[in-house]
Amino acid sequence: MTDPSGIQAASIRRFLLSPAGGATALLLASLAGLVLANSAWAAGYAALITTPMRLSILGAHGPETLEAWVSDGLMTLFFLVVILEIKTEIVSGHLSSLRRIALPLIGALGGMVVPALLYLLVTYGHSEAMRGWAIPVATDAAFTLPIILALGRHVSPGARIWLMALAIFDDVLGIVVIALFYGSAPYWPAMVAALLASIALIGANRVGVRTLRGYGLGCALLWGALLASGLHPTLAGMVTGLCLPATTHGKDAAQASPLARASAALSPFVTWVVLPLFGFMNVGVSLAGVHAGMMLEAVPLGIMAGLVIGKPAGVFGATVLCTRLKITTLPAQTPMSMLFGLSLLCGIGFTISLFIANLAFSETWLVTSAKIGIFSGSVLSAIMGWLWLRFLHGRNVLPPQQAGVQ
Repeated sequence: MTDPSGIQAASIRRFLLSPAGGATALLLASLAGLVLANSAWAAGYAALITTPMRLSILGAHGPETLEAWVSDGLMTLFFLVVILEIKTEIVSGHLSSLRRIALPLIGALGGMVVPALLYLLVTYGHSEAMRGWAIPVATDAAFTLPIILALGRHVSPGARIWLMALAIFDDVLGIVVIALFYGSAPYWPAMVAALLASIALIGANRVGVRTLRGYGLGCALLWGALLASGLHPTLAGMVTGLCLPATTHGKDAAQASPLARASAALSPFVTWVVLPLFGFMNVGVSLAGVHAGMMLEAVPLGIMAGLVIGKPAGVFGATVLCTRLKITTLPAQTPMSMLFGLSLLCGIGFTISLFIANLAFSETWLVTSAKIGIFSGSVLSAIMGWLWLRFLHGRNVLPPQQAGVQ
C-alpha cells in the first residue's frame, strides 16, 4: 500500500528542486517587499534594508547597508551560477557546437540592441532618463523557465533549450553591460590588482588546481579589487566562473569537476536565499502618489516599450535573419509561430532589469518609475506569451511523446 506521506514528501522535494519552486520563492519575496513598503510597517522595512553594515577593511567603496551587500556582494554568486550554467552547456551540453551556440546568441544580441534603441527613442531629450537604456535588455530565466515548463507540449524540447540558452546569454551580456557602463571612474592601482587576481585564477585553471577554496579565495580578492577599481564587483563572479575547470583527469577522474561541485553547492543558496533577498529588498517601492498617468512618463514608457515591443522584435527578427542567411537552423519541431510566442516571453525582465535600474539612477523617483515600468512590461510580456503559445499557437501543439511529456 502506498504511503501518502511519502508521496507528499516526494512532491515537496521535487517542487523545491524545480525551477518553478525557485521562481515562486522569488515572486513571494518580491510581493512581501512590495506589501511591507506600502503598509503600516513601511518604516521598519526601510530601516531593515538600510541597516548599516560597513566594513572598515573595504574602505570608502565598500557596501554600507544590508541592501548594498545583497546587490554588490551576494549577487556576485548569482552571476557566478549563471556563468557556470552556460559553461556547462558549452562544454558538454546543448551548446557544445558553434551552430548550436549561434542561434540563441544572435537572438540575444538582437534582443539587446533593439529594446535599448527603442528605449533611447522614447526617452530622447530626457538626459537623466536616457541613462537607463540597458534596463530592458535582459530576459529573466527564473520566470521564463517555469512558464514554458507549465506550457508542456505547447513548447517543443528544442525550443525550451533555445529559450533558456538565450536567457543565459542575455544575463551574460547584461553582466558585460553592467561592468562597462555602470561602474564609476576607474582607480588604476585597483584595476591592476584586479587584473593580477584574474591572471591568478586563469593560472590556477592552467596548472590544474581542483580545490574550490583556491578559486573562492581568488574570487574574494578579485571582488575586493573590483570594488575599489570603479568596475562593478559582481564581475568577479563572471571571471571566476569562466576559470573554474569543467573537466577532471588523473586521480580526480572519479570525482565531479570543480565546476559541477561549485554549481551544486551554490545553486540552491542562490535560488532560495540570494534571489529572494534581492527581490524582497528591491521591489519594496512605495506606491503612494502613483497613478496611471505615470505609465506615460519617459522612463516607465521606455522600459515597457523595450520589453513588450523591442525585446520580441529584436529576438524574433535576429533569429529569422539568422535562419534566412543559412547561418544556422531552427530547433527541431519549432515552427516560426512557436518561436514568436517564445520571443514574447523574452520581454520578462526582472532580476537583471531591477539590478541595472538601481545602478542607472540615483534619484529615488527615477528608480520608482523604472520599477513600475519593469513590473508592467514583464507582466504584459508574460500574459501575451502565455496566451499566444497556449491558444493562438494551439494548432501546432505537439503530441505528448514528441514534446517530452510523460
